[in-house]
Amino acid sequence: MEIRHLQYIAEIVRRNSFTKAAEALHITQPTISKMIKNLENELNLELFIRDGKQIKLTDAGKAIHSYAGPILQLFDHLQAEINDLTYLKKGNVRVGLPPMAGSRFFPGVIKSFQDRYPGIALTLVEDGARKVEESVAEGILDVGVVLWPVDEELFDSFPLVEDRLKVILHPSHRLASQQQLTLAELAEERFILFNSEFALHSRIIKECISSGFDPHIVYESSQWDFIGEMVAENLGIAMLPSRICDALDPKKVRSIPLVQPIIPWRLIMVWKREGYLSLATRQWISFTREKFNS
Repeated sequence: MEIRHLQYIAEIVRRNSFTKAAEALHITQPTISKMIKNLENELNLELFIRDGKQIKLTDAGKAIHSYAGPILQLFDHLQAEINDLTYLKKGNVRVGLPPMAGSRFFPGVIKSFQDRYPGIALTLVEDGARKVEESVAEGILDVGVVLWPVDEELFDSFPLVEDRLKVILHPSHRLASQQQLTLAELAEERFILFNSEFALHSRIIKECISSGFDPHIVYESSQWDFIGEMVAENLGIAMLPSRICDALDPKKVRSIPLVQPIIPWRLIMVWKREGYLSLATRQWISFTREKFNS
């Protein structure tokens, strides 16, 4: 059994498909099928069962897969440490960025980092904060920007941006002239939310329920500017961080501070407490900490 066998098994389970796993690994489908078959012959055990379009692990497959993740992470850490020793100042950092954070706060930081460390490649993955947090925990990403709070036993972190949510409304809305709003006043409104990959999705729903109502959600999106345009078309109301509201056209939408409750929006940079951090990743953490705390 070789490391690549574990890589193939992990990718097949992740994609639930030999074909998609082969595409992700940049090999052909016959190649990955042949490698798994050779391993099954070597072990004299079946690892996968095809049940229609579903691919299921046998007991032997489950046993191997349960060890594959930790072994592959250790192997990645070993490769990263060797690369650090061999190619100082070079490497790759996998960074997760939610759309609001990426577009609003990071283009200049990324440019400055690349100017200082031209040998380090940044792989940027744009996703909701909840998904970014999961990917950092699983070792798919090295670092990520997420919403506070997080599990402090699992993650190290430092603060980036502190803000609060405001309500955005069409200028003709009956509440558009108010100086502030409570969540209870919005009980009958049509809500436009980020989709469930975003931490704000569940946070807003939770706060609405705490205020005595289930929000009537009419649209969901992954893009803050699209949410703003939908509000501008009077399709519903939304909640966005104050700094994001500043980027919206005040002729199209009205943004009003939300009180009772105040919903904080605190961005933090996270990485796993346990495991090896490459030199490139440590340089990214140090650089962004310096930029945001200066």
